[in-house]
Parts: sequence; C-alpha cells; structure tokens
Amino acid sequence: MVRRVIIVTAVHGPSAAFLPDAHKSLREQELPAGWEWHWVIQQDGKTDEVRPYLPDDARVTFSQGRPGGPGVARTIALAHAEGEYVKILDADDQLTPGVLARDLAVLEADRTLGWTTSRVLDLLPDGTTAGFPGDPEDGPVERGAVLDFWKANDFRAPVHPATLCMRRDLLLALGGWMALPASEDTGLLLALNSVSRGWFSAEVGLLYRKWEGQATGQSAHLDPAERAARMAVAEARARALGSLGWRYPSGG
Repeated sequence: MVRRVIIVTAVHGPSAAFLPDAHKSLREQELPAGWEWHWVIQQDGKTDEVRPYLPDDARVTFSQGRPGGPGVARTIALAHAEGEYVKILDADDQLTPGVLARDLAVLEADRTLGWTTSRVLDLLPDGTTAGFPGDPEDGPVERGAVLDFWKANDFRAPVHPATLCMRRDLLLALGGWMALPASEDTGLLLALNSVSRGWFSAEVGLLYRKWEGQATGQSAHLDPAERAARMAVAEARARALGSLGWRYPSGG
C-alpha cells in the first residue's frame, strides 16, 4: 500500500513564475520505500496567470477559487489532500533535498509529535543565501514553548511556519489556517503548539525566497494597527486552545 504526503501551495499571479523552481525542488526529494508525494496547487483567484507555469506532472492537482488570501487558498486545498501528512510549500520557496524524508521519519517514529519544522535560509535575489541567528537546537518543541518565545520576542516565532509538516487529522481538527489577511501560518503554528508537541530539525529544510513582490514585503503587511490585531487574535486563539485541556494525541 502506497502512503502519501500532500504538499499544499497557495499561488497568485505574481508568484506563479516561481512554480517551476518549487516543482524542481519536489522532484529532487527521495522518499522512503512505500511513500509518494502529491502536490496540490490552489490559486487564490480565477485568472489565467498561473496555468502557463504549471508542471506537466500527474502528481500535481491544480484548482482555482475566489480570492481570499493564502490561508483560505491553503485551507480549501485540503479538499484535495488525501494523505496522512500535509507539508507547506509556498509558491516562491524551495524545499532542500531530503527534507520530506526527514519530516516523515520524525513523525512516523513518535506519535506524540503533531508537527515538524526545520531551519530556513533566505534565498536572496542574487542567488546567495543567508541564515538566521538564534535557531533552537535539533529536537522536540514542547507544548506552549512557541507561544512563550513569540510573546517575549516581539511576535517572532522560534521556528518558521513556512516549514511546517503536519498530521492531516490534527490540521483539520484545528480548522486549517487562520482567517487572517496575513500571519495565518503563524497563527496555525501557535495553535498546533498549544495542543501538541512538535519538532525542529537543525538541518536546512527550506529556501525562503526574498523578492520585491512578496506579500510580506508590502506596506499593508506592516501596518501597525492591523499587525496588532492579527497578533491579538492569534494569541487569543492559542491561549483558548491551551485552556481547554485538549491534547494531541488524545490523552497525551
């Protein structure tokens, strides 16, 4: 029986040109025997801008929907995500060789872990990369640790939500990504860590592309009033989940 990890990607017109690089990084993954990946690409909108960049690959499913932002696109993509695990891959980013196998190895070995993350390097416009200071050590991330660090460090998480690989049932139980105009992935990370232990791999798992058109570089993303509201809702959700006493796995 073949088992499957689902790669979920939200895409809009400006980021579509990076899809071939993302696809190349997927094709270079080597999975354990009996495993396969399936890439679910969900366009945030119904324009013709994305189709020219879609790979001719039977392992790819492409869908479109009315605009709602990346969180909405990723969540609705779960309708096509028939697999045990869900891995995020933003359209403009690239996986590093071996990351999917490492994610699967961690989650398969310890049922008490609900999610994994890994080290990130910025991929700069000139093709060079740059790391981040202060990454945690390789190993488990205990429940509540992400929220505590995030709150104490000006809303900066200790691990990167763009590297998440999650158990599909846990992701669905939490309702997918948050309904926010931005920081929807950070909100999900905080929720995951409120109810389950995770894992951080010190090996680089993602190249995070920095480019002029990316959403996180736009002025609206930095608006202080909106940012404060996003952070308040994300924190409130995480604390509410933590206060309910529910844990993943049940009884864990």
